[in-house]
Amino acid sequence: MKQLDLHVPKHFSLIVVVGLILLLLTIVASIVLGARVVSIQELMDGLFYHNQDSYGANVVQKRISRTIFSLCCGAALGIAGVLMQSVTRNPLADPSILGVNTGAALFVVSGITFFNITTASQYIWLALIGAAITTIVVFGIGSMGRGGATPIKLVLAGAATTAALSSLVTAIMIPSQYAMDQFRFWQVGSVGVGSWESITIFIPFLLVGIIIAFVTAPALNALALGDDVATGLGVRPGILRLFAICAGVILCAITTALAGPIGFIGLLATHAMRLVIGPDFRFLIPMSALAGAIILTFSDVVGRLIGSPGELEVGIITAFIGAPILILLAKRSKVRSL
Repeated sequence: MKQLDLHVPKHFSLIVVVGLILLLLTIVASIVLGARVVSIQELMDGLFYHNQDSYGANVVQKRISRTIFSLCCGAALGIAGVLMQSVTRNPLADPSILGVNTGAALFVVSGITFFNITTASQYIWLALIGAAITTIVVFGIGSMGRGGATPIKLVLAGAATTAALSSLVTAIMIPSQYAMDQFRFWQVGSVGVGSWESITIFIPFLLVGIIIAFVTAPALNALALGDDVATGLGVRPGILRLFAICAGVILCAITTALAGPIGFIGLLATHAMRLVIGPDFRFLIPMSALAGAIILTFSDVVGRLIGSPGELEVGIITAFIGAPILILLAKRSKVRSL
């Protein structure tokens, strides 16, 4: 593929430094703040003396795993948002546009209802299978007819599939009170279930998604210029979209399986970074991962503070933040590519 003449965004080093400082502050806030504010001594005990028997040190250790899990989920959703927007050339797209969340939800609720599945490790494979099958169906429908898998056909196929699968989820869930209770808890979206076990499960999938995203970044820049131009530059749009969608599905499905369907992170992170550094995917992908990690972890802290002495799930907080921004973007965006 011919290389596009793309340059480092203006003030990129400064933006990275500011982003890393915000990330550090968010991590500290996530560990220190909550229903119980830990002291400096408890923080030190939790960080450096793992055998400490104090309640505060145990709280810190639990929050460390929760924070790392939140960072992983936010980074995954940020990258998935970039990939879905690039594939559909729709600036308002997020992973749910291709039915990924709904496909994962259908298989999870089916597992809960028919196989009495309750553990995160079992949710993962069900969510991955459901998301993968849904994506294949959507991609197959969107590839029909002249022109192959065009953005508009993918969006329409995703919307139709999402509506159909949502009806199936409701039909399966309503007759079973147990399934409804289990699914309702999972559906809200929360990083409170984050543990070292879930992080260990999450990391390999996250690395696979990140590698695919970085490898395809130069070709995504060409695809943004249109299928004809991309083809002239040596890119095969259909194959590229398939790889990008696969990476997005992996990242979104693993996050959905472990934390529930958390919305708007991909949309918020990608738009924030695109405003600051521009559309070059070589820089947009890592910076969206950074922004997604910051936004999700900060939202989790806000949920803990607002809901004290309990907590408000992060999925609710991101919806409150993201919905008004989505409306604003929808009003201002002409969605030129469609």
